[in-house]
Amino acid sequence: MGFKVFNFHPDIAAGVTAAGYSTPTPVQEQAIPPVLLGRDVMALAQTGTGKTAAFVLPILNRLMKGGERRRVRALILAPTRELAEQTHVAIGILGRKTRLRSVTIYGGVGFSPQVEKLKRGAEIVVACPGRLLDHLGRGTMDLSCVEALVLDEADQMFDMGFLPDVRRILSYLPRERQTLLFSATMPQEIRHLAAEVLKGPVTIQVGETAPVGTVSHAIYPVASHLKTPLLLELLNHTDTKSVLVFARTKHRTKRLAERMVKAGHRAASLQGNLSQAQRETAMGGFRDGKFQILVATDIAARGIDVTHVSHVINYDIPNTTDAYIHRIGRTGRAERSGDAYTLVTSEDKVMVRAIERLLGAPIERRTVDGFDYQMAASPSDREDARESYHLVPARKTDGVGNGRRPGSAAARPREFGPKKAPERTFAKFGGNKSTTARRRRSFS
Repeated sequence: MGFKVFNFHPDIAAGVTAAGYSTPTPVQEQAIPPVLLGRDVMALAQTGTGKTAAFVLPILNRLMKGGERRRVRALILAPTRELAEQTHVAIGILGRKTRLRSVTIYGGVGFSPQVEKLKRGAEIVVACPGRLLDHLGRGTMDLSCVEALVLDEADQMFDMGFLPDVRRILSYLPRERQTLLFSATMPQEIRHLAAEVLKGPVTIQVGETAPVGTVSHAIYPVASHLKTPLLLELLNHTDTKSVLVFARTKHRTKRLAERMVKAGHRAASLQGNLSQAQRETAMGGFRDGKFQILVATDIAARGIDVTHVSHVINYDIPNTTDAYIHRIGRTGRAERSGDAYTLVTSEDKVMVRAIERLLGAPIERRTVDGFDYQMAASPSDREDARESYHLVPARKTDGVGNGRRPGSAAARPREFGPKKAPERTFAKFGGNKSTTARRRRSFS
């Protein structure tokens, strides 16, 4: 089935052709018809399945049917600035002939330039919840004419603590609107949200919450203090094209990238302490091949859309099986094969068993020929090992793109599971009360 069956407006059909689309993906095939009919939709679809076009195309088509120009008529909420930018770019490509305008709204960049863009007018706003609420609170955003709302990556918004913000944003929207909810997983909290905001929705599920079949899996057991040397040795012994390495914290991510650069690799980090310009440089360099290796936290990597990733390496094992799915889904895309390697220590046994249950088979254990598994740890390796298990985030791992307001509920530290992290955890490292606070902020 081609895109002609949807009978899009000619200007949108031209955008589809310009984008090189020929055959709809399963999520596009199932979601576009009900969205065109104005129905609410709840879609369970993994990243990389083409879901962005599944809601962008019918929304563009809706806006082309008439209505006031330069008023915000469609709102798309995204958990990270990377995903917001990715959606904005897709709107620009698919709507290139429509003269419809899209504006991105997220934190980490200047407020005034966003106000100026809003004053010039736009039909579509792609926003992260925190910064959007800032605009609404200051009266620089009017959502009274919104006809369509999209909640993209709803499960990730929940993981980042955004659901209270989302509910506040809903109070600014007209009751009569079309609402679309897209999520890679469907935890109970998201089902509750869907029941609140969707009216008689069409439910779509594309595939199962399981890793794609084009990815092979392997585990590399190693002591905590030898993870970095093993990673470097593994990279030297593996035929890689483009590698995405996942680490647990921002600080860890930065250190790993620095170690790789010192070892002669073309590497960069993607984590929450970077400015927007630095983030764009890292992502752009990874896409065009300037950087062969990108080291990222889970949330920083959300929205990465690179089809040529040959390997995903879990330097730190993820906290959930869903997170494992999201990570390894960055390789084996567009019908290419990919490899997922995970470095594991004795403390990771429970999560390894959970991942194996998900896969339905044991994962192959491997070693790297010539690597000395009995070597003494260097000071840098001991520093890395010390971070591994004293501070394990319970849900979110950094605040990428959230634009959260200082002092808001969503901005408060929630990384450590318990309401208050034990002071003795930090005291082991020789920290006093003031350094404890600084360390707590840095481990996210």
